[in-house]
Amino acid sequence: MAAELTAHQLIAKHRPTLDQALETIRTRAYWSPHPEHPKAYGENGSLSLPEGKAAFDALQGTRFDLDQPGTDDWVGGEVSPYGPELGITYPHPDIDTLLPAMRAGMRAWRDAGAEVRAMVCLEILSRISARTHEFAHAVMHTSGQAFMMAFQAGGPHAQDRGLEAVAYAYVEQSRTPDAAEWTKPQGKRDPIALNKRFTPVARGISLMIGCNTFPTWNGYPGLFASLATGNPVLVKPHPRAVLPLALTVRIAREVLVDAGFDPNLVCLAVERPDEGIAKTLAVRPEIKLIDYTGSTSFGDWLEANARQAQVYTEKAGVNTVVVESTDNYKGMLANLAFSLSLYSGQMCTTPQNLLIPRDGIRTDAGAKSYDDVVADLAASVNGLLGDDARANGILGALVNPDVKSRLEAAAGLGEIALPSREIANPEFPDAVVRTPVIVKLDGAKPDAEAAYLSECFGPVSFAVAVDSATDAVELLRRTVRDKGAMTVGAYTTSEEISAAVEETCLEECAQLSLNLTGGVYVNQTAAFSDFHGSGGNPAANAALCDGAFVANRFRVVEIRKDA
Repeated sequence: MAAELTAHQLIAKHRPTLDQALETIRTRAYWSPHPEHPKAYGENGSLSLPEGKAAFDALQGTRFDLDQPGTDDWVGGEVSPYGPELGITYPHPDIDTLLPAMRAGMRAWRDAGAEVRAMVCLEILSRISARTHEFAHAVMHTSGQAFMMAFQAGGPHAQDRGLEAVAYAYVEQSRTPDAAEWTKPQGKRDPIALNKRFTPVARGISLMIGCNTFPTWNGYPGLFASLATGNPVLVKPHPRAVLPLALTVRIAREVLVDAGFDPNLVCLAVERPDEGIAKTLAVRPEIKLIDYTGSTSFGDWLEANARQAQVYTEKAGVNTVVVESTDNYKGMLANLAFSLSLYSGQMCTTPQNLLIPRDGIRTDAGAKSYDDVVADLAASVNGLLGDDARANGILGALVNPDVKSRLEAAAGLGEIALPSREIANPEFPDAVVRTPVIVKLDGAKPDAEAAYLSECFGPVSFAVAVDSATDAVELLRRTVRDKGAMTVGAYTTSEEISAAVEETCLEECAQLSLNLTGGVYVNQTAAFSDFHGSGGNPAANAALCDGAFVANRFRVVEIRKDA
């Protein structure tokens, strides 16, 4: 296979980017090679906003051919949460044909070495970045994210997470030298001398099971961590969010060919309606790694049944914010209002439970009762979303009917502090757009506990009245320990309470944000600096991204010879 991109060319092009990524994960400073602003695209081969929209439109109603082996049918059925049917069909795999074909290129990919693999991955990300506007529309119309969020989270932020995984993969593979000369003194006798070679060896085929809400952001870490460590990757998208990952697979296959490798190192597996192909694939002996984001029930099933594979899961949790006191009451309310509203609360990091002492809190605006805090937060959300055009840009659309059902059912769980309202989207009249609901609950009542200790994914939050700040910390501890949490937040001016919350999060292994009142929100994390999840509580068994996320995707094989 003739390579259009030599190893030398790839290294010359991408090594500076990798080096900067390596430095940034060491310092945890801010950096991104992928522009966040839509106007930054349109030159040097990248698609402008109109070009990206035209490319997305051209895909609709077409057959998405990947020229991968073992295609036995064409399947599709994606419907945008904004209304239109995409009408795209994708290859359905004959697994018995596809999986052996994916293994055929492993030897050459292994022998290329960690650096070349990293450079190929960076070339894939570079080509994806050039088509960010196309991806933005694909993410928007499969996840229901508003355009700007789909552009940023589905584009540069997802690409950053992929690059971060490549950097960690390179670090872990480079930890052991390629070769060593080993000499052991033997006193008066000649020393024993051995020549040793150490080779990172992939585990096998990696299965990446995509999610509906963030197909690229949640999908890229596992995809690129596995590929960079030598594993072929089979991408199994969520049936309602195929297109962003299908585009990713197509670009990856093109780059692999250009670099002289087998394109079947990255393949796509799209399922027929209700086929459940992920369960079938997950227990195949060829599958040695699984990355999954989604429901707790299926994540638990994978961990229990895919015994032949190393399984990385991000499941569900009950994200909690302790509200004890603040020296910026207005800023706290604005920050929480945006956190509850962004993408209609359809993020695994969105706060659900707000634990507020029933006797109220201390603020720079004077003492505020529990009822005051809840009413003021409701007013802040209403102010944020009062203009329908602005609200559409923040909320996006509900991703599926299940979210709408949970939102409607929440009204029967307690006193409604903030009712949800329907918002029309003039551009997409079929979009289901709803503002958040806030429900008041008494934390001391058993029937309330059943509600707030269960994840209610979507624009639903509970203002839970607790007896004291100490009780709030204890409820936080129990919630994280029993149910898990991707994020924890706290507002306090008390050193004692701050220390108690910090110790709780350290002991229960949860990521904490304290006193956020500006333009950073508890449900946002920055690649290269913030860890997404911890891998240490029931919400997820892995963190995006740390050494543990990549190190067990390969093993080091030693070959030693007498010198």
